[in-house]
Amino acid sequence: MPSGLVTPGFQLAYGPHSHQTIECWDPVGEGPPQGVAVLVHGGYWRAAFDASLMAPLAHDLMQSGWAVANVEYRRHGNGGGWPTTGDDVRAAVAAVAATSWREQCEGPVVGVGHSVGGQLALLAADLLDAVVALAPVTDVARTYRERLGEDAAAEFFGVSPEEDPAVYESASPLSRLPLSAPTLVVHGAVDQRVPVDHSMDFVARARAAGSHIDFESPHDLDHLGAIDPSTRSWSSVRDWMAHVGSQLPRVWTNSLA
Repeated sequence: MPSGLVTPGFQLAYGPHSHQTIECWDPVGEGPPQGVAVLVHGGYWRAAFDASLMAPLAHDLMQSGWAVANVEYRRHGNGGGWPTTGDDVRAAVAAVAATSWREQCEGPVVGVGHSVGGQLALLAADLLDAVVALAPVTDVARTYRERLGEDAAAEFFGVSPEEDPAVYESASPLSRLPLSAPTLVVHGAVDQRVPVDHSMDFVARARAAGSHIDFESPHDLDHLGAIDPSTRSWSSVRDWMAHVGSQLPRVWTNSLA
């Protein structure tokens, strides 16, 4: 269970593997939920990093009136790989949508992903009403060539972009434009794990393709600061989520049928 939270209302399994799980919490307080926030953690696809990374954001969103689904998925070292890891996150979103718990929350389903969790949330944008991508990985081939995350892409994919360009294209949100849901990208200017230039280029390409995408780059925000709910940038994210939710119909707008 992610540290710092009370026991979840329930744990949802979306597959037979022990890491195909989602921990779900009801919002705190009275009144209807603002919607469902589906959290997807980062960690450069490695099994050493898990959903507990998103526990602070989960707690903050619960206190702000959001139902929260914190997704675990298979990663390098515990059964993951490509496309398995991406398929897991898409299956998790579909599993949340199919619950009576989600049906009781009339607001939107918003994916909130950090780092490679941002990559995975962006790749599932067609199943979501909106996406928040925090310091996301958007161009996996570039991630490989720049040897980011201690050669994380080489470790995870096992081949180079030259050896299997189709794999890298399928895993890169940059190749899935235009985006099918309103999107906010937040990427700190001093981020050294995923350089902000990646997001600047992605946002420019997304806008040119006709995507509805907003971008914020706080000058003092580093990589892990993007998942710190005490920052001013996170307060701005919450405001964006509430605003986008108010502009959408009070039903889930993306059908899984």
